[in-house]
Amino acid sequence: MTVRLLLRRAGPLVAAGLLATASAAQAAPAEPEVVLKAAVDRVLKVVEDPALKPESRRAERRKAIRRIADEIFDFEEMAQRAMGPHWGPLTPEQRREFVPVFADVLERVYMTTIERYNGEPIQYLGQRVEGDLAVVATKVTTKQNQDVPVDYRMLRRGDRWMIYDVSIEGISLIGNYRTQFNSVLRTSTYPELVKRLRAKAEEPEPPR
Repeated sequence: MTVRLLLRRAGPLVAAGLLATASAAQAAPAEPEVVLKAAVDRVLKVVEDPALKPESRRAERRKAIRRIADEIFDFEEMAQRAMGPHWGPLTPEQRREFVPVFADVLERVYMTTIERYNGEPIQYLGQRVEGDLAVVATKVTTKQNQDVPVDYRMLRRGDRWMIYDVSIEGISLIGNYRTQFNSVLRTSTYPELVKRLRAKAEEPEPPR
C-alpha cells in the first residue's frame, strides 16, 4: 500500500494530527497525548480559517502549517529511519541534502491530504511512554463510519516531544518509505533517488 493510499484510507484528520503538535510542545513537560490533542485544534483553525480558504491564499495557508510542522517533525530522524541501512554510507553533505528533500515530499503529501479535511472526528485512546519514546493511540472515524486506528510515534528532544513516524492500521509510513527507497537503491543510485523525490515534490497536484 502506498503512502498516499494510507493517508486516504485514514482520512485528512490524520494529516492534521501529523502537522498539529508544535505550539503545545512549548509547554513541556506536557505528556505526548496532551501535546497532540491540544495542538490539533491549532492546525485545524488554520485549515478552516475562512480568510485562508481561497485558492489565492494557498501559499500563505501552507506556510502557516509548515511552520508548525517544522517545530514538531523530527525530519532528520524520519529521513534516517526511512533510508535504513542506506543512511550509513551517505556522506555528511548527502545527508544534509536528503533531509530537506524528504521533508518536501512529506509536506506535499500531508498538505494535499489535510486540505480535504471535512470534520472527521478523532478519539484519543491513551499513550505508552518508555523513557524518551512514546506512542499516542488514536482512532479516526471516516465519513463511511469506519474506525481507523492511527498511532503517532514520538520521541523526546530536550523538553519537546516530536513525531518520527505514524502507523495507520498497523502500517508504518516510514516503513513504507523505507521499502520504496530500498527498492530504488537496490537497482539504482542515491542521486537517482533524490532526483525522483524532487520530481515527486514538484509534480502537479490533483484537483481539490
